[in-house]
Amino acid sequence: MIEKEEYIKKLHSYLKKYVASDPTPGEEALYKPVDIYNVPKKEAEEYKYKSIKYIFKHHYENNSFYHDYCKENNVSPDDIKSIEDFNKIPLIADKFFKSYPEGREFAMWLATLYTGELPSIVIKKKDDHDGIINKFREAGLVVTYSSGTSGKHTFIPRSQRTFNAAEYAIAKSAITMLYPEWEYDINGYLLMPHPFKTNVFAGKVCGMYFDVIKDVRVALERELSADLIQQAMQTNLKGRVIRYAMQRETNKIIDRIINWLRKNDKEGNKISFIGAPFLLYFVMEKLEKDGEYFNFGRKGSIVTGGGWKIYEDKRISTEDFRKKVEEILGIPQELCLDLYGMVEGNGWMTQCPEGHYLHVPNTYYHVRVIDENGEDVAYGEKGRFAFLDGLAHSYPGFIVSGDEVRMYEECPVCHRSTPVLAPEVKRARGSEMRGCAEEMRRVLSMDMGGADA
Repeated sequence: MIEKEEYIKKLHSYLKKYVASDPTPGEEALYKPVDIYNVPKKEAEEYKYKSIKYIFKHHYENNSFYHDYCKENNVSPDDIKSIEDFNKIPLIADKFFKSYPEGREFAMWLATLYTGELPSIVIKKKDDHDGIINKFREAGLVVTYSSGTSGKHTFIPRSQRTFNAAEYAIAKSAITMLYPEWEYDINGYLLMPHPFKTNVFAGKVCGMYFDVIKDVRVALERELSADLIQQAMQTNLKGRVIRYAMQRETNKIIDRIINWLRKNDKEGNKISFIGAPFLLYFVMEKLEKDGEYFNFGRKGSIVTGGGWKIYEDKRISTEDFRKKVEEILGIPQELCLDLYGMVEGNGWMTQCPEGHYLHVPNTYYHVRVIDENGEDVAYGEKGRFAFLDGLAHSYPGFIVSGDEVRMYEECPVCHRSTPVLAPEVKRARGSEMRGCAEEMRRVLSMDMGGADA
């Protein structure tokens, strides 16, 4: 069996184009450790302190909006003398990233968020969100979004450097946990929009998938615009009509995936799936209905990205999903992992194969679980997920989310050195359902056998 150090070195060789030549402390904390989920605690804390201290100072000095926000909270980089001081760093509510205006002012709003000088573009009256975003992309800025059930998007402006770090991080996170199963000679299926035809974050950030395996098929090849998603996320008549129009395409996608499974099974190929679990669930439902089963065994692996709402009236647990994968596709449960992240961040909490707890990459990413007063709760208690992101170079990644989690000091099963989140992450009461997987589900499914709103 390949040694883990050689395994990660091989991965690094495929991801060279994502690596900064002059790494920041956060980037070093991502690149250097062999296993980012198993760095000795003292070493991990040294990495993390340098990462967060550096990135906080960077935004304090170069982002006027965040500088003023810190002034209002009476905190400066000089106040951060240890990890214990991280709770002084002001957090931004995730809903702030939905507070954008329309039209030309949208670009000015992005400029307020952006740390540094935003590239100059020419905006015309007819330009919608995707039109403005695409012009920024041509100028070297990567603006991606996710949505909620209201259809209101969350927009995040990333420099190419920050986006590269996000892609490197998601690849290293997933492949580290899959050790030693990953190899380049694999056929993969991306259960998301095409990375090069969308600005949806969960699709676009998977562009690295094309670099780490030899052949990738994509579930949704068509362009997916912000306006289409916004309309599809609505529960009104127009949203239902759009989703109904997409249902035929969804059935074709399911048939293509099943034919792909048959072909790879016949040829004895190694396969992987990455993306929204609901789509693979639909595939497995059809296979089960038709009495068709596979036995890929350790020649298969799956990394899902949240989105456990299957229909409007049905949610599946990660545990039940893994059992179905093992039963229908023959892929062991330890090779079916979930990954938790969000459009606002560049850290990926990935399940361990042994216990399926979500491990925090704590060399560059500091997680807090807080109560309604912004105070840290004890390990094991429920609270809001908040984080300080050492890779967020182009916007202040110090954010409190609407997700409700429980954090433990270490994994009770595998005993890797990182803190962990309990496997199930839910939206807090009063927070709208959101996320790229939920967008995909709304766009691609009307009822597919379930009840839709």
